Amino acid sequence: MNSKANRLATETSPYLLQHAYNPVNWYPWGEEALQKATKENKLILVSIGYSACHWCHVM
Repeated sequence: MNSKANRLATETSPYLLQHAYNPVNWYPWGEEALQKATKENKLILVSIGYSACHWCHVM
């Protein structure tokens, strides 16, 4: 696991918090992400998901 948190570490969503230590420099959806992508002329990759217990994933 990456020891340095990304911008998701301050979010309240359990799904986003699961990815707070990913080696990807994730941004939460918002103006900051949109402005950076526009400024750098880059595409935006969107990760959509949910947080569930182990048994919900098994089902």
